[in-house]
Amino acid sequence: MIRESDMLLSEAQESTVVPAGDYLLKKIKRGQTVRITDLEGNQAADTLFYNANNTAERYSAMDTIREQGNVYLSAGTLLRSNFGNPLLEITADTCGRHDTLGGACATESNTVRYDLNKRCMHACRDSWMLAIGEHESVGISKRDITHNINFFMNVPVTAEGGLTFEDGISAPGKYVEMVAHMDVYMLVSNCPQLNNPCNGYNPTPIEITLW
Repeated sequence: MIRESDMLLSEAQESTVVPAGDYLLKKIKRGQTVRITDLEGNQAADTLFYNANNTAERYSAMDTIREQGNVYLSAGTLLRSNFGNPLLEITADTCGRHDTLGGACATESNTVRYDLNKRCMHACRDSWMLAIGEHESVGISKRDITHNINFFMNVPVTAEGGLTFEDGISAPGKYVEMVAHMDVYMLVSNCPQLNNPCNGYNPTPIEITLW
């Protein structure tokens, strides 16, 4: 569902550009609004969310999909935790829909999906491992890396129930915006993937804006 934002950039508290292949770990306080902007189009932003006061509570694709009865995420979606609680709500979306089934790229999946010589290529899971290693005080460990959202990524479900990675439906300047229902940590890997069309085979920066 396409829904424009009422937020004014001139009133934003901060804004950070995340280069392709880099990560951002950010605390979002309850009631704050965060926007992820696809600056150049067709860039996947692989994102994890955690309860900032108890990181054992984290985003759950299963609970989110079950409660909304839709496999795609868009404006109006409540992002639910593995405890069944709302973490954030998507309040604005100019892309239209986002994936939460395709998972994040890893060296292992690059090898299985593409070729043995792709194993050494940078992947989102590498970025997440680096993030938690550089921010041990947050309390997120390797065991907490589970379900994620692929903002701006187009992964249609086929009639047979399979998944396909297709050309993106995003474009330069498209964004998704969320309001936090509790204090959360947001961990974003700005995907470095070069092997499928989720980034148009050309990873580009994204921007994170906070109100």
